[in-house]
Amino acid sequence: MKKTNPYQVTEWYRSVIRTQIKPGDLCIDATMGNGRDTLFLSQLAGPSGCVLAFDIQQAALDSTKALLQEHEHLAPVQLLLDSHAHMSSYADPGTVSCIVFNLGYLPSGDHSIATHKESTIVALEQGLELLKTGGCISLCIYSGGDSGFEERDGVLDYLKGLDSKKYLVVLSCYYNRPNHPPIPVIIYKM
Repeated sequence: MKKTNPYQVTEWYRSVIRTQIKPGDLCIDATMGNGRDTLFLSQLAGPSGCVLAFDIQQAALDSTKALLQEHEHLAPVQLLLDSHAHMSSYADPGTVSCIVFNLGYLPSGDHSIATHKESTIVALEQGLELLKTGGCISLCIYSGGDSGFEERDGVLDYLKGLDSKKYLVVLSCYYNRPNHPPIPVIIYKM
């Protein structure tokens, strides 16, 4: 078994998500990448749950499918070759327990293909509607690259404007890490 680093941003937000998801829950991996979050959500939701996983790259779907085939007792997973900006076409409002976003580009993929502010904000708007009361969105903002800083700034501006009576936005940072470290955010629907 691979040892995890508790100081990695993915392990930080997973420690929060573990408290949110119960067997039988519907979860969304908005940016499936290589499938690690899809697998994680599927393990938590279990065979009675369901995971919808989105990516616009066939390579992401292929890699995720291969990863899932190595494991048992997972929630059924729908791998969707579609933008996260279309997630509301696949789930009903108030039915989703957790949505995970990792912004940026596919690790070991084509760095010219990345998430962008416009589609990410649309996806966040839809995700907030899809969440159950008490549900959460985990958002890991990786900046840099051609559009990363623009996306970071646009998403942070959007989050700051959310109604504080409906949503709690918890933003954290790696304060002493160089080179634009990822920004982890958890959004709770109250």
